[in-house]
Amino acid sequence: QVHLVESGGGLVQPGGSLRLSCVASGTGFDVYTMAWYRQPPGKQRELVAAVSSDRTTWYEDSVKGRFTISRDDVESTIYLQMDSLEPEDTALYVCCADQLFWGQGTQVTVSS
Repeated sequence: QVHLVESGGGLVQPGGSLRLSCVASGTGFDVYTMAWYRQPPGKQRELVAAVSSDRTTWYEDSVKGRFTISRDDVESTIYLQMDSLEPEDTALYVCCADQLFWGQGTQVTVSS
């Protein structure tokens, strides 16, 4: 069992930056593929970025070059550095482990 807690969301102006964190408690963190999903208002959840246990990364096309996912296996934490934020990035951001365990999410709102 893995418990995930996200933090770092908030209100930011277009063009700004935020850094999301997701801390995991439990065992086996280092073998999981960790990912960030987001659910915009009134829309379905979508995969934003993922990082495997060997640190291979994947990004959704609209965030390539703006978002960076990373992991710290010592701290059992993943991060999502989000730069050049756009209003379309507004969503509830949720982290997950191997699509088995999910956090509650942190809200990101990009607005002037």
